[in-house]
Order: sequence, then structure tokens, then C-alpha cells
Amino acid sequence: MEKLTICLLLLLFSLSLFSIADGGSIGVNYGRVANNLPSAVKAVALLKSQGVERVKVYDTDPAVLKALSGSGIKVTVNLPNELLYNAAKRQSFAYSWVQRNVAAYYPSTQIESIAVGNEVFVDPHNTTRFLVPAMKNIHEALLKYNFHDKIKVSSPVALSALQNSYPSSAGSFRSELIEPVIKPMLDFLRQTGSFLMVNCYPFFAYESNSDVIPLDYALFRENPGVVDAGNGLRYFSLFDAQVDAVFAALSALKYDDIKMVVTETGWPSKGDDIEVGASVDNAAAYNGNLVRRILTGGGTPLRPKEDITVFLFALFNENKKPGPTSERNFGLFYPNERKVYDIPLNMEGLKHYIDRQSPVAGGERMQKGGKGNVSTGVQGQTWCVASGEAGKDNLQAALDFACGEGGADCRSIQPGSTCYNPNTLEAHASYAFNNYYQKKGRAMGSCYFGGAAYIVHQQPKYGNCELPTED
Repeated sequence: MEKLTICLLLLLFSLSLFSIADGGSIGVNYGRVANNLPSAVKAVALLKSQGVERVKVYDTDPAVLKALSGSGIKVTVNLPNELLYNAAKRQSFAYSWVQRNVAAYYPSTQIESIAVGNEVFVDPHNTTRFLVPAMKNIHEALLKYNFHDKIKVSSPVALSALQNSYPSSAGSFRSELIEPVIKPMLDFLRQTGSFLMVNCYPFFAYESNSDVIPLDYALFRENPGVVDAGNGLRYFSLFDAQVDAVFAALSALKYDDIKMVVTETGWPSKGDDIEVGASVDNAAAYNGNLVRRILTGGGTPLRPKEDITVFLFALFNENKKPGPTSERNFGLFYPNERKVYDIPLNMEGLKHYIDRQSPVAGGERMQKGGKGNVSTGVQGQTWCVASGEAGKDNLQAALDFACGEGGADCRSIQPGSTCYNPNTLEAHASYAFNNYYQKKGRAMGSCYFGGAAYIVHQQPKYGNCELPTED
């Protein structure tokens, strides 16, 4: 019986090696500021046909929430800005809102989070002072229904909440917001185990600064990168630079533990003549390469181990949105459900996705010596390294598998060989994991090892041992 148990455990471990590699998650914003969209039932069927796992809506329309029931799609709902005052001032209103718009549908409709307000700091109706009280009251209502562990409360913040965003290392929140609302909101997120929602649009930065921002840098395409003079990190995408500016702003206030979800990002397929960069080709490149960037794993240069959930904006072109032409052309689909351009939205679709140029992701740290540094890497390559948080036993078991049944060439980490030093479990496991990963052609699922490994986009170096890109 004992031998049978051990064999079963080994079998399960081996199978886990070939499951989908850990990565981020892609969702889609389902906006409905239009008069020509398909029914909610058809929209949900479209989401399912594309393999979309998450959707964010801008209200709690009963037809939409009913259509999502039983779909298996995780849902973020929204309490609109115009309801912030009532939600902040009256706990009874918050209880009633949660009862009507969450409890009435959950769990058959898999609501996973509530966005309280949207970009409140730029709301012309001056609702900022009601934001955190409203978030707290909605959370209290979730407590009443015992939903608080399953459904998180946050609020999408625009990048305009930053006082500085360039270079990324200098990221900071606007000084007038820090004490009244930023710190109280971050305290709330920390106390409730929630995350910061951020809306991030490299398109707008490129449109306004196309004379100094290379288009390839904005579209995740191959480029020489931009070095952040403040921390020595080289960025190969504007998206990563913007996200890290927010992470830096969090760090400046000692909230390094707060996670982030990008609740909106996208690129318009059409714009006015003065809207530089708005085109079908650019939209396809940005969103397609972003999907690859997120789903293949790896964080940002500042937080390389942190996978991110990203919601693309938006499902449909919305013909009643005010503003310039671009505002009505962020959709992945036309209202007749035809694709505006063809990009994958899930890991399966990535197998056949090719951009006109090779996309790159992440960044690299300029070599400074010392343990586990990242030297200048080959753009567009990926490596597999050990997670120091996996624990000694898990790392050792995974290392034994890689060098044994897995067939990795582990001669270089034997005593006296080129990569024996540093003689640490993490360094040796990283070498073995990467060798296995490269031998498998960096195939999906080949950098997992029961959760003991993760993918990076910078070439790792342990002592004098630089992990190769191929066996």
C-alpha cells in the first residue's frame, strides 16, 4: 500500500508538470453605451466562445447578470459614481444595494469583486470624499451575507492620480489625495485582503508624446528599451513602465504588499486625424501582444514575480460614447459580433498568434554583480527559474524530477562544474528547471514543477553562471 501511495503521488506530481504554466489572467470590459448592441445573452455567448474567463461591467443590469448566470465567467460589477453619496451616508442603502445586485444573483453568477465608483478622482461631481466610506459600507453589507471572503471591494483609479509617473521609479500619488483618500483606501484594501484597481492606457501617453515615445515601445514590439535612471531597470514596454510607476507610488507610501489589477487598458482601432496611432493594425498589435505578455507569465521589471490580471477595454465598439472618434472604437468586436481584428484571448489561441514583429515583455536590470542578478538578455526570450517561496522540500522534489525522469542535463551543477557555485538549492533548481524548459522548446506548461517555478523575461545569472536560452 505504501509503495502504491508513493507511485500515485509521483504520478500526480509528474502530471502537474504539464499543466498550464502560471501566468496572469485576461478579462474584458463589457460596456453598453450604445443603441445597436446584441442582447446580453448573445454577448455572454460571444465571451464564452472566445474563452474569456473574466468580465467587468459598469452597472448591475439584471439582464446582464442573469445572462452570466451559470456561464462560469467571473464577474466584476460596478456601483456607479452617482450612488457613492447614498452608499457612503446610509448603511441601509449599502445593505439594500448588495441584496438587490449581488445576493440576488450570487453564486450562480460568479461575482468576484465590486468596483465602487470609477475614476472617482476625476469625477466632475466631486465625489472623492464619499469613496472610502462607500467602500466600507459595501464591505459591511458583504459581511452581513458572509460574502466578504469571496467578493472583494475596490475602486478603479486612473493614472492621473499619479503626480509623477516618469521615470517609473519616481512614481508618486498626487499630494493632495494622499492623506484624504489614498492612504485610507489602501488601508482598507490591506485590511480586507483586496487589491488596487488601475486603469492604464499607453495609447494616450503615446498619442500625446509620439515624437519621443517609439511606437514599438508602446506596442510590445522589439525595441532597444528605455533605462530607468533611478533603479537601473530597462523597460521594453510602456505598459510595464506605467504599471511600475503605480507600484513605485505604493512603495513610496509603504504599501508594497498591495496587489494590483489593471481594470482597463486598450487601443482604439480608429480615431480622428489628430489622434496619432489610432488604427486597426496598432490596436491588434497592442492587444494581441498584451494578451501574450500577460498569459505567458512573469511580472514587471519592478515586481518580476507578480502576475497581473488585465481587463481589455472593450468588448464592443460603443456608438453613443461622447468625445473623439477613438472613444467609440476601442471594441474588440463590432455590434454585429464580427471581430474588428483577430487576436487570441486565451492560452489556446496564443498557439497560432503571430504579430508582424516579435513582441517582447518585461525588462532587464543592468548588470551590477552579486547573487541572482539579471544580465543583458536576448529580447523576446524567456527563462524558467525556481521560486524561493516554494519551500525547500518542494524545490528539492522538483529538482530531483528535473534531473531524473525529466531528462534535464544537470552535469553543470555537479561539484567542480561551471554552475556548481553558488551552491544553493534555488540556484541549482533554477539551472535544472531552465534546462528542462528550454529542452521542451519553452512549451506551455513546461515551467511549472508543481508551482515551484515561474517564467521570467530577463536572462538570470547566479554568480558566474548565466542560464542559457537553449540546451
